[in-house]
Amino acid sequence: YRQRDAVVRAFLDVYRASSWDFPSACAAADYERRMRSAYPIHPEVFDRLYNVWSTLDRFQRTRGVLRLMAAVIHELWERGDPNLMILPGMLPMDDPEVRRELTQYLEQNWQAVVEGDVDGPESTPLAIDQENTNLGRYSAARRVARTVFLGTAPLKGSANRDRDIREINLGCVQPGESLATFGDALRRLQSRATYLNTDGERSFYDTTPNINREAESRKADFDDETVREAIRNTLKQQERLRGDFVKVHACPFSPADISDEREARLAILGPEHVHLAGSGDTPAMEQARHLLETRGSGPRLYRNSLVFVAPDRTRLGELEDVVRWAMAWRAIDEHAEELNLDTFNRRTAAKMRGEWENTVEQRIPETYRWLLVPGQGETHGPIEWSARTLIGDGALAEITQLGAIRLRMELDRVPLWRNGDVEVKQLADYFAQYVYLPRLQGPHVLARAIEEGLGLLSWQSETFAYAERKDPDSGRYQGLRMGESVTLDVDSGGLLVKPEIARAQREEEEQIRDEGHAETSTEPAGKTTVARENRPSDTTVYPSSETSPEPPPVRRFYGRVELDPGRVGRDAGRIGQEIIAHLMALKGSKVTVNLEIEAETDEGFDSQVMRIIAENCRTLKFESHGFEEQ
Repeated sequence: YRQRDAVVRAFLDVYRASSWDFPSACAAADYERRMRSAYPIHPEVFDRLYNVWSTLDRFQRTRGVLRLMAAVIHELWERGDPNLMILPGMLPMDDPEVRRELTQYLEQNWQAVVEGDVDGPESTPLAIDQENTNLGRYSAARRVARTVFLGTAPLKGSANRDRDIREINLGCVQPGESLATFGDALRRLQSRATYLNTDGERSFYDTTPNINREAESRKADFDDETVREAIRNTLKQQERLRGDFVKVHACPFSPADISDEREARLAILGPEHVHLAGSGDTPAMEQARHLLETRGSGPRLYRNSLVFVAPDRTRLGELEDVVRWAMAWRAIDEHAEELNLDTFNRRTAAKMRGEWENTVEQRIPETYRWLLVPGQGETHGPIEWSARTLIGDGALAEITQLGAIRLRMELDRVPLWRNGDVEVKQLADYFAQYVYLPRLQGPHVLARAIEEGLGLLSWQSETFAYAERKDPDSGRYQGLRMGESVTLDVDSGGLLVKPEIARAQREEEEQIRDEGHAETSTEPAGKTTVARENRPSDTTVYPSSETSPEPPPVRRFYGRVELDPGRVGRDAGRIGQEIIAHLMALKGSKVTVNLEIEAETDEGFDSQVMRIIAENCRTLKFESHGFEEQ
């Protein structure tokens, strides 16, 4: 009795923990009493026999049940069955004696239904359990098939002959087993069984074959090339899902199908170009090399903007099988009138078509799991390929953000400088051409990195300067910018300049300007001091006059601004870049920044808020802070 009570409590705990997945009768107060009384047979077995099978004219409620359960218990005892209770899904219908006790009350053709679609050495449920180890561990497909058969076979022709997933769960699931396992088994049975019918969420067995047989017949009509063409068409629909790529090229027939641009592009290889883990020379690698090296009749220029995705050879067969099922159900759905399908089978065809097409979409990323990426360890070394496994929905582009300091490191490492500078447009081409450089999403990423570097206060040691152009004769930079905010377009010209060179030119210009001021103060009245020949064109010309002395230099700046309390970080950042950075860049400047906060509330401050703010002010080393009544 202790063992019985422990088993019953374990079952009831499962029913109560997942009440939505079982019939409401399991929550009734007397269900525990019924389980104890029926132990070791589950009450659901008796409910099906007394309420369903008793509708058959020749079935004897007492003798019929006793003979059947005697055969069941004997066979389970002989097999050493370890299950906690005898549920509908545990009935060994593959045993001839058990099967005879059930089918002797049914029409003759039910024998073939049981052997092929319910339980037997050649049955579909057994094949499904053997193909999937997770299902086979619990005989999940056979349990589901037995449960549906026991609950629906005698009701042929009845309006209420089907069972929903909650009733199927009640006949299958034991404590410690996952409900999802049996749901998966039911879905697989619905797609493959010949006599199992599905109407919405409910299932039942019938002696009339369902349209699964028609689908299986049509599935065999599609040859390999037809299936692969269907896969290509599905992949082409993925071109609109670009992710971090400017363009996705699905199943390119030749290198000319992939444009040669500086923006990052993804090429999805066709199903014939498969890759295998641990293999360096595969059809996918061969095709990727061909597409990378050539562009039409000439070589490809922007090779660092291209990566590839290839299918896994071991999973391609599964994808092709799923595509065949989807094509078969699509054909049945589209030709329902010609096949003279009734309303039920039309709904089934439409439902199965949708499910298999959704399965195809799910299997595509599972099959196309190899990212093939070209790279170079050294600037003059051979191109080396890496094959990486794609997991989840992460972005495929290797780098979409480039920091300014990382950019300076690449400029020095290669090096990319040409006599102390490099054209911005040429630099964008370098990043798109050479696979030993970081792979960028596009030139705009480079532009943002340059803008970041020019705005840093530490530009002299960590980044670079910028010039609009370089005079070819004098070699001097014009429009020199450094340590300030700049909006950049990589195609509008301009150069990056080594900071030491830019700093040297700026100091020279300041020296020339200071000398010009000194010369101006000593010129006779009425004359004008003109910049010397080597002075930059933007040097100011100062008139000299005894009656118009030079104004004193402006030595102090102050400013006050009100910030949006909801966007203090954003506004303070802009002020730091556009105001404070310019002030700190001045030679000999001393900059002080104070933050003043005022807050008022009609309701008064909460004491807890006041304690938190006061503690935080002390931690952040506020010079003064406090709360006032007025």
